[in-house]
Amino acid sequence: MVINILAFAVPLFIGFILLEYAIARKRKLPYFNLHTSIANVSIGIAERLCDVLVAGLFYFVYESLQKNYGLFVIKPGVLLWVLLFLFTDFIWYWYHRLAHEINILWAAHVVHHQSEDFNYTASTRITVFQAFIRTGFWAILPLLGFPAGMITSFLLIHGIYPFFVHTRLVGKLGILEYVFVTPSHHRVHHASDEKYLDKNYGDILIIWDKLFGTFKKEEEEPAYGLTKPLNSYSFLWQHFHFAIEIWLSMKAKKTFKEKWKVVFGKPADFDPTVREKAEALFQVRQNKETIEKPLNRYVIWQMIILLIGLFFFILFEHYLRFPIKMAITFIILLTLINCGAIMEQKRWIFLVEFLRFTVILLIPFYSTAYWQTKLSIVLILTGVLLGYYHSIKRNYLTYVYRFRQ
Repeated sequence: MVINILAFAVPLFIGFILLEYAIARKRKLPYFNLHTSIANVSIGIAERLCDVLVAGLFYFVYESLQKNYGLFVIKPGVLLWVLLFLFTDFIWYWYHRLAHEINILWAAHVVHHQSEDFNYTASTRITVFQAFIRTGFWAILPLLGFPAGMITSFLLIHGIYPFFVHTRLVGKLGILEYVFVTPSHHRVHHASDEKYLDKNYGDILIIWDKLFGTFKKEEEEPAYGLTKPLNSYSFLWQHFHFAIEIWLSMKAKKTFKEKWKVVFGKPADFDPTVREKAEALFQVRQNKETIEKPLNRYVIWQMIILLIGLFFFILFEHYLRFPIKMAITFIILLTLINCGAIMEQKRWIFLVEFLRFTVILLIPFYSTAYWQTKLSIVLILTGVLLGYYHSIKRNYLTYVYRFRQ
């Protein structure tokens, strides 16, 4: 049996998240907000899901660059592993720093900084867009001759280590603070306090920040999140709001030079009033009403099922044909959109539920066996749904939100 052992990262990370939550709760520390944690984990689920589809592409890019354009051919060895570690961490520092200094790169990275909680769930806020950008930076490594296998090995290390520095439970770590990125260093990086902004970009080693003048020690407890909070649990809005803001800002500029500055300028210089225009255009506003327990339970159970499904999807992805992978991916993404919209109490979630149910019904048609029976069942169910659409929608919203249209 061929299985993907990377699937075990899902229960491993969830286990640490639950452990951190249990410790924080025992110490009565308010480090976790349920809806923020769900929004954080939702983005992590999407990244793991998309990574299954594109991880092979990254390996192919590195291998092709090394074989066709590599200046050298490097054989694995202890010294070269150490050298590659230093190179990857150095490149990561600059990738990370530029992601904070250039608007178009910040559009992908901003998602990681939206959480106003700082815990292990915040570490899961990585998007596949960041993975593509990072690949562009790391493309220099195969050109220098490092083989794809070595590079992707360090991709795993750079994916695991940062998870453990996203916590408020661990204090300063003595002598380790001088060499490695620690939770204390990374708390500064995620802070929205002015004196902490744009500091501590390192991934594993903190020495790059000290060399290039971006290091800052943690003093008083930081406030976390964006300097202008997003105030949204929407899965889609969290991913695309800043790209939309760039687009709106570009439209308002007349000259090419002004448009260029919008795209490649600094986020610190970006017009903050564009956010309100974007929110008005897409009717984005967070519902401030208290979210009741029935609503919480529905979202929580969807997340539990998603995480279990994601584990088995990654574990046995070798046996799934591409159309089935895409269908499952679509269902999971619809569920993540659904959970975010439910937490903001949007009424259009029924359309998402309807679409998700439709995709599930269509999966059996991938196989042509007994197609007449399958088609009959789908037509009957579709007829029932259309005939009682408004009644089903009203009862659904009543059950989920405890209100009627």
